[in-house]
Amino acid sequence: MSDPHALFHESASAIEALPPLREVIAAHALSAQKALGQNFLLDLNITDKIVRTAQEKTSKNFEGVNVFEIGPGPGGLTRSLLKSKARKVTAIEFDFRAVEALKSLKEVAGDRLEIIQKDALETDLTGLSEGPRAIVANLPYNIATPLLVDWLKQIRSDESAFQSMTLMFQKEVAQRIVAPSGGKAFGRLAVISQWLCGVHILFDLPPSAFTPPPKVTSSVVHFTPKDLAFDVPTFENVEQVTAAAFNQRRKMIRSSLKAYMEAIESLGLDPQARAENLSVADFIAIAGLDKKR
Repeated sequence: MSDPHALFHESASAIEALPPLREVIAAHALSAQKALGQNFLLDLNITDKIVRTAQEKTSKNFEGVNVFEIGPGPGGLTRSLLKSKARKVTAIEFDFRAVEALKSLKEVAGDRLEIIQKDALETDLTGLSEGPRAIVANLPYNIATPLLVDWLKQIRSDESAFQSMTLMFQKEVAQRIVAPSGGKAFGRLAVISQWLCGVHILFDLPPSAFTPPPKVTSSVVHFTPKDLAFDVPTFENVEQVTAAAFNQRRKMIRSSLKAYMEAIESLGLDPQARAENLSVADFIAIAGLDKKR
């Protein structure tokens, strides 16, 4: 009978022996496309660090976990994920050139790697595998926020949808995700993210870490879904309240949240406060009292 540990180490050695990523890019004419939000991570020390840190923050270090990657490109992060204890890695890639470039990695990884050519925005990850699941991805900048919102919505519907998410964003977006109340960075993304998950920035990466270098610094953010009470508001309720508040963030909430004044008064909140001065808990409480809207 085959020793699974021996097979794992054999696979890891085969991955280490693959051609350098720059050779893969050249062989498949895989130049990064701005229209696809592509900025490739070619330093395997960095991709190993991302995966190592993600494992440390996830129960059982990915053992038995199905890990999803979005936009693998030439497969640097994919290689690092396959060297982890993940049961399976599923790579969602829109660019057919990258799909071709990943085939040599597929030959080495076998059934542990599945490559799906599809638009991630149109893909239900939870429908592709049974749990437990995690996401680790250097997200294409142009679709990073809508992808995050979709996954958070899934977590609200099923807190076991993902054990964790470890995602790369532009630093400005990452700061909006983890922003505390009281500042200009605090907004809808912070409220929804912090309501549903424990969130924190793991580390930053300079433009020089990518090919081609973007004009901005990037940040890796880790999300751990919370165990929420059953009677919390719906995702749609929270979206409606935060949209009303932050679309007119310079106004006092007695104006921007005029439709929610009954809930605001019931909670004893200051109607002269502005949206950024409310806490995440305040917004969830308003949405919770207004569930029938």
